[in-house]
Amino acid sequence: MSLSPKFLFVPVSSSEGMGEYMRSLIIANEVKQRWPDANIQFIISRQAPYAFTCPYPVALLDDTPTKNIKAVNDFISFFKADFVIFDASGRRSQLVHANKMGAKVIFISQHKRKRSRGMKLLRARVTDSHWVVQPEFIIGTISPFDRLKLNLINKPEPTIIGSVFASPVALRQSELLKKLSLVANNFILFNAGSGGHKNGQGHCIEEFAMAAASIYQATKIPCVVIFGPSYPKAMPEYEGVINIKELIHVDFMDLLDASKAAVLSGGDTLLQAIALKKPTVSAAVAKDQNYRVRVCQERRLTVSSCVKADEMALRLLDLIQPESAQQLNHALMQCESSNGLDIAMEVITELMGEQSVVN
Repeated sequence: MSLSPKFLFVPVSSSEGMGEYMRSLIIANEVKQRWPDANIQFIISRQAPYAFTCPYPVALLDDTPTKNIKAVNDFISFFKADFVIFDASGRRSQLVHANKMGAKVIFISQHKRKRSRGMKLLRARVTDSHWVVQPEFIIGTISPFDRLKLNLINKPEPTIIGSVFASPVALRQSELLKKLSLVANNFILFNAGSGGHKNGQGHCIEEFAMAAASIYQATKIPCVVIFGPSYPKAMPEYEGVINIKELIHVDFMDLLDASKAAVLSGGDTLLQAIALKKPTVSAAVAKDQNYRVRVCQERRLTVSSCVKADEMALRLLDLIQPESAQQLNHALMQCESSNGLDIAMEVITELMGEQSVVN
């Protein structure tokens, strides 16, 4: 491998969610931090709201990469990456092509169906590392049959790395709080992911914002609502509520860490909050979030709600009462969920060594 390793990130990308892209971006930023000469490239659908704001070079597609088999394979041939990282994306033929071109292939799955797909024989054979970005208490262990199948082709089991995020930094955090006129542990954070998800009433984040207004009226605790890059309207103004269109990931993590509590969707941010031991009310804004929210609720790691302003506000008001807060904090402290970014970097470093030996 050259002194300037080449990384190609291929996350699922669309006009709605942005979890896979954000995770890939977090990993890319850490790669750049550790290997400053790394050459990093993304492949993204032009329909995604972040397609034109990605800080790295982007190859644009007309649709999500999984549906653009030839275009992705052509770019893999052109770019000749040392690593190709498929985040919940990729047809088998794309993984096979990346492997054929000499790249280390990493596949990231975030639920059981994707994990099962990643363990299919023909995909597993060309995958150098399979990361599962869910805690084991949510996704469970693989079956004895899958374990036997992987052993027969001499491939390791998927590595459960959990949620991936940039760790908060105290100095950067204090500067951000000062800029927003906030005091640590004295504000509530609201976010529903990208802001593009809708329910019968409109955009889900609008219910979160109305809940924030109710919380402020009831408690006078300042609230911060992050609407997300996919929210298409003017942000509604409410007393005591600070509106933010979008934040870079490190700023979001610093705010989440400094908040008293958070009201979040059931996406990656919920798992990040649990890893930070932060009390939350969570509401699923997409179908694939329902199971995650339910399991976290059953383990008393969050308080679940439907996407209705009144209910979210009531759940949050109850959550911040001393007795409720103490119960939730106890469960959070017992949970072993941590930051998967460190594990991811260890795997990449190990694979980089293997790549050097081959070359």
